[in-house]
Amino acid sequence: MKHLRYFEALARHGHFGRAAEACAITQPALSVQMKELEALLGAPLIERNARQIRLTSLGEELAVRARKILGDVDEIGDLARTVHVPLAGRLRLGVIPTIAPYLLPRLLNGLSARYPDLDLQPRESVTRTLLADLVDGRLDLAIVALPVGESALHEEPLFEEEFVLVRPKCDAGKPVPRPEHLREMRLLLLEEGHCFRDQALAFCNLPEAPARDLMQGSSLSTLVQMVSAGIGVTLIPEMAVAVEAGNAQVDVVRLPVPRPTRRIGMVWRRSSPLGESFRLIADQLRQHAPDLGWRGT
Repeated sequence: MKHLRYFEALARHGHFGRAAEACAITQPALSVQMKELEALLGAPLIERNARQIRLTSLGEELAVRARKILGDVDEIGDLARTVHVPLAGRLRLGVIPTIAPYLLPRLLNGLSARYPDLDLQPRESVTRTLLADLVDGRLDLAIVALPVGESALHEEPLFEEEFVLVRPKCDAGKPVPRPEHLREMRLLLLEEGHCFRDQALAFCNLPEAPARDLMQGSSLSTLVQMVSAGIGVTLIPEMAVAVEAGNAQVDVVRLPVPRPTRRIGMVWRRSSPLGESFRLIADQLRQHAPDLGWRGT
């Protein structure tokens, strides 16, 4: 099993150094483990050169099977844990960047107090990466914008929240623009890969444009600071207002009805034996939703 875990990490990272770091072992030790695995199988799994590694045809097949085997083994461990305590041990949680800074502190504090034996390991990344890691068994649970449309994953709605318009402070008191007017303004968006970017484009009825034709930022914080500097306007989720706009020289206003919204939810593998435990987390988040101004679903 150890050999399979090391090999899966190497297949995923495509680099001995990064795989060794992920496995918390030295690069020479990882190389020895891979040679032992090849000796056990009697065939090469890896093509090595100075800069990168490539999997042989057998290696590619083994990588697929290894992920399935390791996922099944992890789920057996999860099943055993549920017999004793609903939420205990390691929980690998993925959260998208437009949620993580605003929801994670509340979630971590609440879960730590209620489930002291829980080892919550959060990871922030864009939706497509989190979903791939969920399906491959590298995450147990993720908080994302719904729907995700992945048949292997269960979707548990949590709450809905509005998008608000952030504009320069000098625009305070001016009429709030309608969506069709936003198309004519200098709209700042997140970089490609963020689902919030796609939602903003859809609300404004804007086609996806080449990156060079759009004003982009790497985070909501960057977008708000760009607005504060007078570069343009942007949309941010309601949960981000207190953190990002509290001390910025910007004006935050609600958009005309029908206002844009997004549905936030949790997703996990349908095969996971921890489904009932995950629903305990969902219930806790729903209880806090009204206090935070979110509408429960």
